[in-house]
Amino acid sequence: MDLGLNGRVALVAGGSSGLGLAAAMELAREGAHVAIGARDPGRLAEAGRRLKEVARGHVHTTVVDITDEAAARRWVGDVAADLGALHVVLVNGGGPPIGTASRFEPSEYRQAVDRVLLPAVTLALAALPHLRAARWGRLLFVTSETASVPVAQLALSGVTRAAVVRFAQSLATEVGRDGITVNVLAPAATRTPMVERAAAKLAGDGGDPEAELRAMGRHNALGRIATPEEFAAVAAFLAGERASFVTGVIHLIDGGASVTGAEPDHLTSATKDTYT
Repeated sequence: MDLGLNGRVALVAGGSSGLGLAAAMELAREGAHVAIGARDPGRLAEAGRRLKEVARGHVHTTVVDITDEAAARRWVGDVAADLGALHVVLVNGGGPPIGTASRFEPSEYRQAVDRVLLPAVTLALAALPHLRAARWGRLLFVTSETASVPVAQLALSGVTRAAVVRFAQSLATEVGRDGITVNVLAPAATRTPMVERAAAKLAGDGGDPEAELRAMGRHNALGRIATPEEFAAVAAFLAGERASFVTGVIHLIDGGASVTGAEPDHLTSATKDTYT
C-alpha cells in the first residue's frame, strides 16, 4: 500500500529508541525524509545509522531536549529550513512517574505537565506555520492508553495525556481546512527498551523479566503486549495520504484491553520509579 509519503518531511521527537524510532523507521521506509531528535547523543547516532539503512530520503538527527521550549522551537525551524518543508510531526517523549492520585504533591503534577503537555503544545505550535505553508500536514501525538481509559495507578499519566487529547482535538477543529489532520495515538504496553527495563525491575534479582512482560499482556484481548512495529504501522498510516479524512480522534493501540475491563496486574506491585 502506497501511503503517499514519498518526499514528505517528517519530524519525530523522541526518535532515538522505542516507539519514536519504530515510527521513524516506518516513515523512512515509505520514502519520507525523516528528522529525529532526542537527548542522548549516543542513542541518537545509533538510531540515525539504523534509519540510513532503510531510508529512501534524507535522515536528519539533532540532539535536543523538547522540554526546553526555545530548543524545541529552534529544532523545528532548523528541520524545515534544512529539508525545505515540514509535513509530518510526531510528538513523542517520556512519561511521568506512576502512582495513584494522592501519592503526588502539587509540584509533581506541575513537573508532569512540564514533561508531557507543554512539549506537545510547543512542538505543535512551532510546526503549524510550516504545515500551513505546505497546505498539507499531519500532527500525531503519542500518549498512552490512559488518554482514553482511566488506570488508577497511572494518575499523572491520565491527567497529562487527557490534556494532550483536548489540545489536539481543539487544534483539529482549527486547522482542518488548512489540509492538516491531528490525531492522538494511545498505545498500551509495548515491548520497548523502557518497558523491558520496567519488567526487569518488577522481576527483581533472580526473577524472570519475560514472565513480567507476559503478565503485562494478560489483561488485553490478545493476551500479549504490542511490538513497536505494530504501533509504527498505525502511526505511518495516520501520517499518510490515505488517512486524509481521519482527524481529532484517539486511536487506542491496546490489543483490546479497553474492552476487557481488568486493571493490568503488573501495576499493582509497581512503584514510582519502575517506568524510568
